[in-house]
Amino acid sequence: MKRSLKTVLLGKPLLAQDMHHECLDKRRALAIFSSDALSSVAYATEAILIELLFVGTIFMDWSMIVAIAIIGLLVILILSYRQTIHLYPNGGGAYIVAKENLGETPGLVAAGALMMDYLLTVSVSISAGVEALTSAFPQLHSSSVSLGLLAILLITLGNLRGMQESAKIFAIPPYVFIFSILALIGTGIYKLAAGELVTQPISEVVRFSYEPLGLFMILKAFSAGCTALTGVEAVSNGVPVFKNPKSHNAVVTLSWMAGLLGIMFIGITFLAHALHILPSDTETVLSQIARATFGTTFFYYLIQVSTTAILLLAANTAYAGFPRLASLLALDRFLPRQFTSLGDRLVFSNGIIVLGFLAGFLIVIFGGDTHLLLPLYAVGVFVSFSLSQSGMVVRYWRKRPKHWGLSLSINLIGAITTLTVLGVIAVTRFVHGAWLVIILIPLMVIMFKKINLHYKLLGLQLTANAKDFVHIHEPLNMLVLIPVSGVHKGITRAIRFASTISKDVVALSINTNPESTARLKADWAALELNIPLVVLDSPFRSLSDPLIKYISEKIDEFPRKEREVVLVIPEFVTARWWHGFLHNQTAVLIRTYLWWKYPELVVTNVRHRLRF
Repeated sequence: MKRSLKTVLLGKPLLAQDMHHECLDKRRALAIFSSDALSSVAYATEAILIELLFVGTIFMDWSMIVAIAIIGLLVILILSYRQTIHLYPNGGGAYIVAKENLGETPGLVAAGALMMDYLLTVSVSISAGVEALTSAFPQLHSSSVSLGLLAILLITLGNLRGMQESAKIFAIPPYVFIFSILALIGTGIYKLAAGELVTQPISEVVRFSYEPLGLFMILKAFSAGCTALTGVEAVSNGVPVFKNPKSHNAVVTLSWMAGLLGIMFIGITFLAHALHILPSDTETVLSQIARATFGTTFFYYLIQVSTTAILLLAANTAYAGFPRLASLLALDRFLPRQFTSLGDRLVFSNGIIVLGFLAGFLIVIFGGDTHLLLPLYAVGVFVSFSLSQSGMVVRYWRKRPKHWGLSLSINLIGAITTLTVLGVIAVTRFVHGAWLVIILIPLMVIMFKKINLHYKLLGLQLTANAKDFVHIHEPLNMLVLIPVSGVHKGITRAIRFASTISKDVVALSINTNPESTARLKADWAALELNIPLVVLDSPFRSLSDPLIKYISEKIDEFPRKEREVVLVIPEFVTARWWHGFLHNQTAVLIRTYLWWKYPELVVTNVRHRLRF
């Protein structure tokens, strides 16, 4: 049986009743939803060190304190999101929480921030993955953008195959990464204790120090390191895709993710601190730690390859969240309704494709540079964090369920903390690109509201009542126009169709060649069709202008309620797709123009298929 290219790439279509088979168990869900958070350990420590190094290595000792503060914030967020999962088992995360408890506009701000977060997750993780690869293989550095686009294409195709398929394809690399990083941390600490690792004396790497800037740069380092927390909300956004009991499995997966993230992040930061590792333009901090611990052995390359894989697959978290969020917004009429449609493989295909396209665009614009993208990343993340926590505080205060005081306290601490961090990020990262996100989120909210207004006005205009159907059985008075280029089989079906719907049919011909027009008149008269042939002069040899002018005059001649003007366009369909390039596309151009210019005009195509 012949299979189409779509079936080969994406697989056979799935039945709607098989949706429950696409749900994930905890093991696969951890790989899908934790990749973003866990992969951030590959660049979060480096982001902290870059900021501290700016004021000199005298401040490098603060890296551990900054990391511990970030872990404290992680604990607060996890406790908060555990509650969100139980209270909002249908997913949606910050958008649903903020919309229900804070109002429509805060909900849309959260949605815009989440969509920016998902988009940047793909761009940042792909860029960081390519950087990890080029650290091990420097000769590939010049092809970074091309490699990034290729990775996005492959991940997009993988996700279009369905949730279970993507889980099967992308489940192994995250576990290899977890094993390799835990092995690196364990081996590194053991060798440090045994005195087997040689650290570079700090005096050899001191460059400069601006102590008055110290506190500001520590706050800046903290805001940069908070990229380690990106992705922790993904589980709460995707509760519906878990197997039953959904909330319980989601909470367990969230706890596993938080534990692994905390151990890996603090472990890598500790080794970087102990080994006096400094950021480099040619090699990542993680690569330097792995090289110092294992040398250029198999384990070093395993870490680099698994890091590349997890960073590339971190984008998978966004592919699970972005389409689902877009579908919720579309259901609420804040995005085009096409985002609510499930594809052949029971995934929101339109959202997946749009996410892949936009992420690829960002990679091209920023040249695949992770550090240019990171400042844009953190703002959207903490906007959604803050609104989610604030929404939960309002919910507990209004409803006051059993033991509400403790739950409210947890979310209140989370709200205050994330709002504080958001302020720090907005101030410290503003000139480095955060301003762009601060502008884009309000623009997205305006776009959501404009789309929603369109759908509301559409509903008002399309609402019908019994009066609208009073004259439904009365025949229409129609003028049917048929453009003809000659007497041939291509127009026979169009003439037959036109004659069945109206007795007032007119054939139109454009006079661009007197000899051809004379021949057409003679052939038409010989047919004796009782259908008049109107020849429109075209002194400048345009095929469309005279026709459009004539149609316009006929539309204006009578009010629409008295007569409908119908344009029947004869077309022939070529036997091969490439044959279309051998013929002009006048009919397509005319139809497109009239569609915009005269929405009241009825236009229909009657096709004649060619056999060869």
